[in-house]
Amino acid sequence: MLPREPYKGPTRKLVLAFDVGTTFSGVSYCMLDPGEVPVIRGVARYPAQEHVGGDSKIPSILYYDLQGNVRAVGAEALQEHIIEQAEDEGWVKLVWWKLHLRAKHLASSHIRDGDINPLPRGKSAVEVLADFMRYLFQCARTYIQESHLDFWRSIKNSIEFIFTHPNGWEGQQQQQIRRAIELAGLVSSKEEQSHVHLLTEGEASLHFCVTNMIASDTFSKTPIDVSGYSDDEEDQSGNKGVVIVDAGGGTIDLSAYSMKLSPTSFEEIAPAECCLQGSVLVTTRAITLLKEKLSGSKYSDPKIVALMAETFDNSTKLRFRKPDEPSYIKFGTILDKDLKYGIRSGQLKLAGFNVADLFEPSIEAIIEAFEQQRRAASIPINLVCLVGGFAASDWLFARLQEYFLPLGISFCRPDAHANKAVADGAVSFYIDHLVSYRVARATYGVECCTQYNFLDPEHLARQHKGVIDMDGETYIPECFESMLLKGTQVSEQREFRKPFKVTRKSLAACKNHSTDIMCYKGALQEPRWLDTEPSSFTTLCTIHADLHELSRTLRPKRSALHQSKYYEFEYDVIILFGHTELKAQISWKEKVRNFFSLIHFPADLERCKGC
Repeated sequence: MLPREPYKGPTRKLVLAFDVGTTFSGVSYCMLDPGEVPVIRGVARYPAQEHVGGDSKIPSILYYDLQGNVRAVGAEALQEHIIEQAEDEGWVKLVWWKLHLRAKHLASSHIRDGDINPLPRGKSAVEVLADFMRYLFQCARTYIQESHLDFWRSIKNSIEFIFTHPNGWEGQQQQQIRRAIELAGLVSSKEEQSHVHLLTEGEASLHFCVTNMIASDTFSKTPIDVSGYSDDEEDQSGNKGVVIVDAGGGTIDLSAYSMKLSPTSFEEIAPAECCLQGSVLVTTRAITLLKEKLSGSKYSDPKIVALMAETFDNSTKLRFRKPDEPSYIKFGTILDKDLKYGIRSGQLKLAGFNVADLFEPSIEAIIEAFEQQRRAASIPINLVCLVGGFAASDWLFARLQEYFLPLGISFCRPDAHANKAVADGAVSFYIDHLVSYRVARATYGVECCTQYNFLDPEHLARQHKGVIDMDGETYIPECFESMLLKGTQVSEQREFRKPFKVTRKSLAACKNHSTDIMCYKGALQEPRWLDTEPSSFTTLCTIHADLHELSRTLRPKRSALHQSKYYEFEYDVIILFGHTELKAQISWKEKVRNFFSLIHFPADLERCKGC
């Protein structure tokens, strides 16, 4: 276990971490008492839950009635009388609803609209997320109140919330999470958003692995085989390269770090990867296989196929181990028999190689994402840790082990409670804070105009776009000024700053200014023009600055071209990326004092447009 110091804070505090997954969700917490060593615990009791234990999570299921009211959530939604009432009254059942929030830049052509239950009429995905968050919070509050007498009363206004999200979720999705948190009533104002911390599932899983595996005495004394690399490739600092593969229900997240165990510290060494190939995608492919296999039989009824898919998802998929052995889906009684379709005694027989094929796109996606990180990493990768609910699949583990071991890369997974990795790791993130450097997942910058240079071939190609500004000079628009390049390793204290200037015709027009922070996700190392790959650029956020005081100090200038009057002011755009959320500022000077207009991505919910 990772050794921890006693909590040094002045007052009692509660850290509450939420892992809202596509298939299952859970909450972990830590009670911070001054002078006491922090202990991470899990909420291990939920309404209607049959199995109570240290690995407790609830299914991410909700029922809504026709008026849009929540009628059942989690394990309660699996009770027989709830299912019966839902059918009688036409309730809407939501499973895998988190996929409605998926980031648009992630490859998702393999996900069809029919694979995801439609949302209830009048309900947005953010409102569904808020309803589910509210339920989880109520369950956590009840559990803590019952387990720790009088503790809740002493900290109800001193709670730090940690919410995790897939590696590929950025500005827009983070904005939606913060909006859902407000709708759920967990915080009531923008000021209270400072108690909300968003974290990637990959970094949360890293903290879990450090706490439960990497920092253990047994593991730290075990030599790591790096035979796949020459002596010249060894990292001379003693750091080891580790990749965390968080295989969940909807997404598979990969995060790469350099690791030093004495003292324990980590630096991200490659952009985080995220692919929509989690365990539910194996099930959607199974549904397609079942429909094809049973076509023309009486068992092709959609309700029977849905029942088979549920059994496959809950048991067949997890038990599958060998492609040369058949798998079975139990769905009926001993009377259900149709040998033509492989049905005997209420069981459907599937060829093992057909089941193995269902896993293959997910396995290929993991390997492709790993190789992407391996190429980008500054040191060799020595260790890969597999966590998440999908990690329970022995076939997934065996196939990946088959790939990693010949490369001389150690491959492991926790021996228990891997599905708690994200929630427990999120609490560890807050109290242990192990990652000191992070890597930019995209290129960030600002759209601007650049002064025309007839010696620059790219300017010549765009001279027809040139405009004469108020200062009499010719400028080329749609220029992209990169401020933070993809793959840049950034410390928490480092800032990226660039100066810009603006010309305006009147003094009144100088009283306010807005700047868009843009995000580039194309293949160019340092993009210069927005017209090269327009679809690869998106506006991440808009920063607004009140310049009334500055405008009073401005003096008119005269155009060199026609002597007309204009005004000019200068400002800096600042990007800070070292923490788990990106921040941006506009800075300007008034009477030799610096002023800032700050936006915390995505705290300014009304202005942030998303990436």
